Amino acid sequence: MPFRVLVVDDSNFFQHRLKDIINEHPELKVVGIASNGREAVDKAAELKPDIITMDFEMPVMDGVTAIKHIMSNRRVPILMFSSLTYEGAKITLDALAAGALDFIPKDFAEVSRNSEVLKRKLHERLITLASSGSRSVVPPLATMTPPSTPAPTVATPSSFKPIASPAPTTAARAIPTVPDEPVKTSGADNYRLKNKPKILVIGASTGGPVALAEVLIALPANFPLPIVLVQHMPENFTKAFAERLNKQCHIRVREAVDGDQLQPGLALLAPGGKQLMLDKRNGGSVRVLPDDERVNYKPSLDITFGSAANNYGDKVLGVVLTGMGSDGCNGARLLKDAGSSLWSQDEASCVIYGMPMAVARAGLTDKVLSLKEIGPRLVREVM
Repeated sequence: MPFRVLVVDDSNFFQHRLKDIINEHPELKVVGIASNGREAVDKAAELKPDIITMDFEMPVMDGVTAIKHIMSNRRVPILMFSSLTYEGAKITLDALAAGALDFIPKDFAEVSRNSEVLKRKLHERLITLASSGSRSVVPPLATMTPPSTPAPTVATPSSFKPIASPAPTTAARAIPTVPDEPVKTSGADNYRLKNKPKILVIGASTGGPVALAEVLIALPANFPLPIVLVQHMPENFTKAFAERLNKQCHIRVREAVDGDQLQPGLALLAPGGKQLMLDKRNGGSVRVLPDDERVNYKPSLDITFGSAANNYGDKVLGVVLTGMGSDGCNGARLLKDAGSSLWSQDEASCVIYGMPMAVARAGLTDKVLSLKEIGPRLVREVM
């Protein structure tokens, strides 16, 4: 039975093109169309779709407000159509905070020319998100605030080739097939980091903006490690996301620029559309490099993990959060070969259990943790 889709958009052209594109896939069927947010709320309650596509700028009620109303009645996966601008990024982050699971660029040119790339991308996202159901246990970003308890004062501690990840072309390939290995689930009382890390690298994709916020909000201002963040996002989005995180967290967060120094309590977010590598010389810094066509993800966690392994050996703590695909698995292998530690998010708390599943099933994970455990566990193990 195909997944039932509700299309929400105020453009008649976009409504009908989306309907035609979505209905081309045998696993998808458009069961309703809404022209504004208010109508979307009513039709979501009436039709109970498996997934909703949502525009952000509409009359009567905007997309973000509609998401809040829909989620208050019944949790349903929502895919946002977003403008690839700084302002569009801020609105999209508001939508993710309200409960949307993912976003896709709204490109009238691609829709008009019946782009096969757009079709594959849209079909894959809709099927994958609809398959995840209403699983999203993370509190909305808008309501998450830093803990009020002051953090204790502690003393601060003292040639890689890009790995191309094949682009997933179907929903089935979004969750990678890898050999089944026992997942390491060390007990909370007996697991300890084998080496004291000098840097923390965290990667995520689908569901990552909310997950990263939950982890980082738990860290105190005097967190003793420099942090590097890799979130699959387009150009323009990462700047807005870093600014949002910086307002929410005790630690400092900003979008990385080439040459930025690594500092304790500072999280540098890899810019969208580029790659981020590490350089341990002169106290440690980041290199922000132009896009490489051989690499599917921009930024890629594989590249940053591999660079961390090259520069810091066994002194890295890598964390893989929710996300579609398997980016990070090859880089995680390099981290493990160098003697570093790796944690991954558990299936129950992931929006999409793809990236964490890949490293766990490959036997690369030292510790599997729920999302709510990761931040507090970082404080306990590192400080």
